[in-house]
Amino acid sequence: MLNRTALEKEFKLKAIRSSGSGGQHVNKVATKIELSFSVAESLVLTQDQKQLIQEKLSSRLTKDQVLILQCGESRSQLKNKGIAIQRALSILENALKVEAIRKPTKIPRAVIKKRLKSKKMNAERKANRKKPNIE
Repeated sequence: MLNRTALEKEFKLKAIRSSGSGGQHVNKVATKIELSFSVAESLVLTQDQKQLIQEKLSSRLTKDQVLILQCGESRSQLKNKGIAIQRALSILENALKVEAIRKPTKIPRAVIKKRLKSKKMNAERKANRKKPNIE
């Protein structure tokens, strides 16, 4: 399906400073990872795969058809790099999954008969609750 190692080579990784609490450590260490992947310029993906990704991930791609992910979960740059790569690969694999078209089936006769029989019994039960007509 996807050649993961070849795709990983096309990822552009950039280390940036994390935001949030952490004191002086945050100000001097670039642990947050920004991963960018250009779908249009990819040599690994076929034209059909690029088209499918662009359709399914249209809300996540930039105007230049670039997927950008950021990961700053860990204080370790290496861990963040691994997490970002795994996320990107799973996003791309999910976008390339083709869902099977559902074929509507005919309702079996036995099921229709059973439903009508239960409706009839329910109607009779409710009719028996009424007061009898005595004239």
